[in-house]
Amino acid sequence: MKDNFINTDKYLVKPDTKISLKDFDTEYKEGILNKEEGIKLLEEGKLRLSEMQDKLYAHDQYSILIIFQALDAAGKDGAVKHIMSGMNPSGVKVSSFKTPSSTELDHDYIWRHYLALPARGEIGIFNRSHYENVLVTRVHPEYILNENLPGINSVEDIKDDFWEKRFKQIKRFEKNISQNGTVILKFFLHMSKKEQKKRFISRIDDPKKNWKFSPGDISERKFWKDYQKAYEEAISNTSTDYAPWFIIPADDKWFTRLAITNIIDKQFESLNLQYPVVSPEVSAELQKSKEELESENGKSD
Repeated sequence: MKDNFINTDKYLVKPDTKISLKDFDTEYKEGILNKEEGIKLLEEGKLRLSEMQDKLYAHDQYSILIIFQALDAAGKDGAVKHIMSGMNPSGVKVSSFKTPSSTELDHDYIWRHYLALPARGEIGIFNRSHYENVLVTRVHPEYILNENLPGINSVEDIKDDFWEKRFKQIKRFEKNISQNGTVILKFFLHMSKKEQKKRFISRIDDPKKNWKFSPGDISERKFWKDYQKAYEEAISNTSTDYAPWFIIPADDKWFTRLAITNIIDKQFESLNLQYPVVSPEVSAELQKSKEELESENGKSD
């Protein structure tokens, strides 16, 4: 994918940078590409990702963890579906995290995410992630009480230092898995409130999309400003060299998918993945096997 089409660096949040989401576009404004051109480039990019996935598996040293976070209707499911559609499903593990179960609540909040991590050679996708524990719980701190944590007996006990500790815990978790071969890419799909309204109405008007809509979506929409602030805090405190955040415009779905594909493609290229080279002894055995097969002269049993 040619770099001059998309400057993905503008979407990268550098470490130790305090961001405001108002400084990031929710629409594609460059105008270099139109939708038709973007979709064509997306298809080309998906083919490259498929080829690189094969090398990732054969190389067997790295795993890739892709994290999607966004407000409702921003296009997380569509991004997963379209970008990964060309890959071998046996090597892709998609995990969606809902309200934690009683068993999950009896462990630390990262436990269930650790269990879902991809093995070496695999690609893991978190559709929502451990960041829900500093996003939804930040807007609704009463949910923290379900974790039954020592020293947290009421919402009043949840102060600023609680969230600072959580950010540090998340960074330790991500640094640990990064140092052990997991490449982490985190995407926030940045959608405007106007576009969310449009997509909600579309879900209500289209019977085929009714299942995607819940009255609770409207309730959460009332906390829009609180969620924007929570995302700003989480992204500002957890974008690192080993686990960077990218803030992707999400009002134009075709561009969202293209930008994400471009970033993943660049990451694959930076790993310099190679197919294993067999030893001279193994190579000689392969040639011997080939000669044996060719000597069969097409005879069947």
